Amino acid sequence: MITPMRVFVLIFNAHTENEGIHSIRVGDAEGSPGIARNKILMFESEDDALRFALLLEAQDFPTPTVEMLDAEEIKEFCTSAGYEWEIVPANSDLVLPPEMNLENTDWQADGTRDDDDDSYRSNQVPPAAPEMSDSELENIRRKLEGLL
Repeated sequence: MITPMRVFVLIFNAHTENEGIHSIRVGDAEGSPGIARNKILMFESEDDALRFALLLEAQDFPTPTVEMLDAEEIKEFCTSAGYEWEIVPANSDLVLPPEMNLENTDWQADGTRDDDDDSYRSNQVPPAAPEMSDSELENIRRKLEGLL
């Protein structure tokens, strides 16, 4: 019997009606329609997922919950939603969130959703502060590495 592969993903508004999974918009550097894609990161290590969640918080995202799920379920969701997925190997280089975030999200803060038949949603919240400088990022990186 094959054991399901468990991975860790970031969930916003966990266990609520407007629960959503964190995704990254890739391939839209020029703002060209039809080229941008969403990607779900699946972390092999819970610690790596927690570090990524802390980096998102540093960008003024709402606090995500790290949840363990079956990798095949996430892959099936990605296929049905037209999303990509990436497995982040345990103890790999620190994955950093993108510097730019979407202005519009697929979920609403008041609990309404655009499409009620998806149990997972892409959640990307705009930062409340300007981009962090390289020195600020390096400072956060050192603090996170100190947690190891």
